[in-house]
Order: sequence, then structure tokens, then C-alpha cells
Amino acid sequence: MRPNIVVVLADDMGWGDLGCYGSSIPTPNIDRLAAEGVRATNAHSASAVCTPSRYALMTGRYAWRGPLKSFVLMGHGPALIEPERPTLASVLKGQGYATGAFGKWHLGLGWRHTDGSVRSAFEPGAQLHDDVETDFGRDIDYAAPFTGGPTELGFDRFFGIAGSLDMPPYVFLDQDRTVGIPDREKERYLTEQRPGLQVEGFDEEEVDVAFAREAVAFIERQDGPFLCYLATSAPHRPNVPPPFIRGRSGLGDRADGVCLVDWMVGEVVGALERRGILDDTLVIVTSDNGAVVYFTDDGDLRLHRPNGDWRGQKGDLWDGGHREPFIARWPARVPAGSVIDSPLCLTDILPTAAAAAGTEAGVEDGRDVLAVLAGDAVLDPERPLVHHSLSGRFALRAGRWKAIFSLDSGGGFSDRSISHLFDGSGEPLQTPPWDSAHPEGQLYDMESDPQETRNLWAEHPDVVARLYDVLRGICVDPTSGLPFDVDLEAAAGR
Repeated sequence: MRPNIVVVLADDMGWGDLGCYGSSIPTPNIDRLAAEGVRATNAHSASAVCTPSRYALMTGRYAWRGPLKSFVLMGHGPALIEPERPTLASVLKGQGYATGAFGKWHLGLGWRHTDGSVRSAFEPGAQLHDDVETDFGRDIDYAAPFTGGPTELGFDRFFGIAGSLDMPPYVFLDQDRTVGIPDREKERYLTEQRPGLQVEGFDEEEVDVAFAREAVAFIERQDGPFLCYLATSAPHRPNVPPPFIRGRSGLGDRADGVCLVDWMVGEVVGALERRGILDDTLVIVTSDNGAVVYFTDDGDLRLHRPNGDWRGQKGDLWDGGHREPFIARWPARVPAGSVIDSPLCLTDILPTAAAAAGTEAGVEDGRDVLAVLAGDAVLDPERPLVHHSLSGRFALRAGRWKAIFSLDSGGGFSDRSISHLFDGSGEPLQTPPWDSAHPEGQLYDMESDPQETRNLWAEHPDVVARLYDVLRGICVDPTSGLPFDVDLEAAAGR
């Protein structure tokens, strides 16, 4: 029997945020799924930041294969997924599934401007990175429907927001339109929110509650197999847990945001139970990238480490930037209480869901890991996984080795001023780019040094060269953003 499929994608929730991964934050609903299913310890997002990570989940391919080579889209960014590209939704819809998406989209939309134009991400020289002024929204015709969104990419139902909760427009989206017209500047700016327009009465505390409500309503209406994709805005800043959640963690608003995600999972699981279909549903809970630990007001790292003991944070090539919690429950296939350490990537969600639905996805980078989740197979431990940073730098892990083709965090949050993310200043990196003039990098033995403390780059040039060759083979050509002309043998003095 084909299962229903529920995918819950949290925003900036780290590997160490959940109780089942050792956190003191109370997450009983997600912990229950882990106890009744499988918990992965070596799962990774395809990027250490939001938009490219979501592109990879939705399409099964790395985002740098498309137009976005670095950073993220803002709320008015152009639609990023190619119209003809198979998606998680379109593949399952082709198998007779009803499909719904609820929450944060952050993959761009074809907003109509007041001059009648619609930006394209696929034109030569397309502008993808908006500054504060261009993202404000003054020149958007909010009365017109947008194009290139979820309902044109396979979703029957969509209710959500365009980007993160710190980005305009501050308005809900329903199908292909805004719910009301954002006609006034934001009345009250919360932490890190960018300037822009809102609808009357927009209340951040109600956003995730509304997402959960719409997801539950969708589940309750279905008579056949369905896909429910729920993308939370929590615990991404600004952290605004509703009153019934605030204080639940005892560790501050960000940790309460993790509790909010857990509550949302509980709402969805409760709806499945009331309908008697929980055991007929493949439920996956994961996150788009690592947690930010840059902000001191997000919590005391001596009391709680959102990314566990992994080095780094959101945006980084170190594992704290992209190693994710990943829990799956489906009693028909997945044994309760199991733990796997196979190298998984969020690109695997599409082909795995397709396999559960009885078809194949035919994607470039993801793999069907259903048998791995079921404990019937083990992925090749040498499977190469590509990691990508905020600034578009690359890393590759294969087996025990991880090569970072950059210095420091690879242009992530740990080694640059992040003020440009909020004021549009575009400050230069503190580290040089990785290219033929700057061939220095990092190599870590993840078996003996999982915290990435001992750089072995100079000691094992043969390993570095081999991994570079593997990475070039995956990237195919320099349009990926990876330099193809670095002479590592010459750099090693050979």
C-alpha cells in the first residue's frame, strides 16, 4: 500500500535542538516519532542556508546546478525552480497524490511589478540578490497573482509566506495571491526584520499557528493518498513564540521556537491519528540548515548548543552548518527505535518519497534511501556528499574524509560580518576565494576528529587531490561556481 507522505521542514533548527538528539529542550512529539521510527545521525542539507537547501529538497538536485550560486533569495526574489523541473509535488501528483504545501516557501515567486514586468531568474545576468531598497516592495502589484509558485510546480494547495519571517512582504499567501494587499510600511519591526510592506494586523506570533491549522485542514479533507509539506518559520529569527508556547523550554525565545515546531508536528500527527491513518503515513521531520549561534540573545551556549558538538553554524562548511536532525516514521517499513549513520542528504527526500509511492524520480543528485531507512540496506560509506556555503564555497565528504575548498568556514556566518545580510551593504569576505591563486583549504578525518579541529590538508595532498577530482566530476563544469583549474600538485610542491 502506498503511504501518505508528510514532510516537516524546520527553519534553522540545529542537529542538537531536539530531545532525541540529546537536547534539554522538550520535544515530546518529535521524540515519539524517533522512538517509533528511525533517527539518522549523518544527514545533511545540500546547502548551509535556506533557499538552496529548499531547492535541493524540492527537486532532488543541488541548487548550484541552477542560477543560484550563492546566498539566498529575498522575499521578492524571482521564481527559482524551472517550470519544467520535476518536483516532490509534481512527481507525487503524477501518481495520484493530492498535494499541499504550508508555510515558508523561500524559492522565489513571479511577482508582477507595477510596470507590468515579471523578473526571471533564468535570463542572462539575472539579478537574484536584492538589497533592502529593491526588496521593499513599493513597485509590486500585489493585486495581481504571482507566477512560478507552488501551485505551478505540482501543489494543489498552498498557504504560506514568501520568504523568511524577517523578509517582506509581511502577508500570507493563498494559492497564487496575497491575503489582502500590503499597503503600509511595517508598523513594528522585530529583531532583524527588513524594511517592507505589510497588511493590516499582520501578527508574527500567529504565523506558524496558521500554517499548522491549514495543514491539518488539508489532511482532514483527503480521501486518498496525499503529500503534506509543512515548512515552519520557527526557530528562525525573529523568535516570536505564541503565548501558549512562550516559556516552555526555559531557555529563551529561540528554544521556545523549537518547542513550537514540536507542537506543529504534534498537531499534524494528531490529525493523522484522529483519521486512523498515522501508521499508513511516512512522516519525515528535518531542517533546512544548521542553527545560527552568532546572536547572543538567542540563548546561552553553555546551557544549550543548537548544533550539538559540531563545529560551526548556519552558512558554514563545517558540519554545524549542514548536519541536520532527520527522523522518519512508517511502521510498515521502518523499524521502531532504529538509528542509522549512513550519509544522507535532503536531496534524497524526493526519490525516496517517489519510491514509497511506487515510481522513480530520475533526479541528478538524490538517491532512494527507503531501504536504508527500513534497515534493509546500508549506503556506501564512501558515498560523496557535496556541501555548499552561504558564499558559494564547496566541500566534499566521502567516507572518513572531508575536504573544504576554502579557508575558515567557507564564507559562512562564522568568518564574516553578517551585517550585510540586513543592510544590503554586501561586505567583502574576510577570507580569499579558493582559486588557482589561493589553493589553501582544509582536510579533516571525520572518524578521528569529528569536531574538525586538526587540519590535515598539507599532510595528505593525495587525498585532497582525489576528493577535488571527485568534486569536479560531480560539478561537471565551472558554471557550478567551483574553479576547475587549481593545480593542487603544484601547490603541494610536487
